[in-house]
Amino acid sequence: MRATEIPQSVRDLAKSCEARLTERFAEIDAVSAACTERVMDAFQEFRVSEACFAGTTGYGYDDLGRETLDRVWARVFGAEKALVRVNFVNGTHAIASAVFAAVRPGDTLLSVMGAPYDTLRTALGVDGDEFGSLRFYGVDYYKVDTLDGGPDLESIRRAADGLRPAAALIQRSRGYDARRALTVEEIGEIVRVIKSVSPETACVVDNCYGEFTDTVEPTMLGADLIAGSLIKNPGGGIAPTGGYIAGAAELVDRAANRLTVPGIGGECGCTLGNNRALFQGLFLAPHTTAQALKTAALCAAMLTELGFKTEPGPFEKRSDIIQTITLETPENLKRFCKGIQSGSPVDSYVTPEPWRMPGYADEVIMAAGAFIQGSSIELSCDGPMREPYFAFLQGGITYESGKLGVMNAIAEMVASK
Repeated sequence: MRATEIPQSVRDLAKSCEARLTERFAEIDAVSAACTERVMDAFQEFRVSEACFAGTTGYGYDDLGRETLDRVWARVFGAEKALVRVNFVNGTHAIASAVFAAVRPGDTLLSVMGAPYDTLRTALGVDGDEFGSLRFYGVDYYKVDTLDGGPDLESIRRAADGLRPAAALIQRSRGYDARRALTVEEIGEIVRVIKSVSPETACVVDNCYGEFTDTVEPTMLGADLIAGSLIKNPGGGIAPTGGYIAGAAELVDRAANRLTVPGIGGECGCTLGNNRALFQGLFLAPHTTAQALKTAALCAAMLTELGFKTEPGPFEKRSDIIQTITLETPENLKRFCKGIQSGSPVDSYVTPEPWRMPGYADEVIMAAGAFIQGSSIELSCDGPMREPYFAFLQGGITYESGKLGVMNAIAEMVASK
């Protein structure tokens, strides 16, 4: 279905929902303004210039742009040091490198929000025993289940006290689970609880999907490391690939050794002309994230009106850009994803089908007509083909295009009834 074919009834529903979301949109814009000011201040403090945009080849020694971006990134995220690299192939790579930086063979990793995101489970050795996983290197793994969709602070305290883990993994977003995303304040409280009984535990936050949804980041409230993907929020829809790690300098340096090799660390890694895109993406990131949050809020409002369960609700404060919709049947999930795909600027003619993706336990359907392959800050929707058939919508680099995509997906479901 093309944008011009969206029924008037769906357009009217969107218009009425927008009118009720005015105050919520203003709150989102206020966060974007505060984060933009922080980004601008860091750019100016570290004297970002045209010279920073030149790329390097080969070994990449003395890359002015790469080194300046690391300093800017650390300041924006309230960290001692940062490692921002196109050499990270995805967010899972960055997060796993951060975890590896915090443990040694024989240590224990504690996951405090239930099992981590699907693709990370193989890297950590939670599922299977792949060569090179944490389990392969003799790192033990324990988890604390969530409580009513949130952190079980007392169980976390007991586990940290009893295990004295070398590292605790805190997943900020909901992932493919029904639980809600953590606020930064909740992450700070989890860190305080862990440190109160095990002060040497390194608290590592999977920050994917959460950057710039609040005026503060986990490293500002005690987290030792955060990690994420540049083709999500902090890349602003411009970064072509990559990931980041930020936090305590010693741990960032260890993560750099994992990304490359000991003795080289973060001193190498050519940027191949990507510096301009990474700087520009970070500059745009607060605004772009706000566009995605508005798209998610509109989606929640419209689907709630149609009788579907949404999490979070349209008027709730959001801690990540993911919108969960319980679509109840495999047919609804397929139709909704088809509508998102056909409402995209790229590959709109493609019909998404479920398939068994590497790293996932179930078949997954993914709709993503993106300029950058797999970019979750561009409008996309995916979900595992299992009950209750959750759709996970995220992104929208402009609210206007995100709105069209959501209307198209709803029209596709309605037309198929």
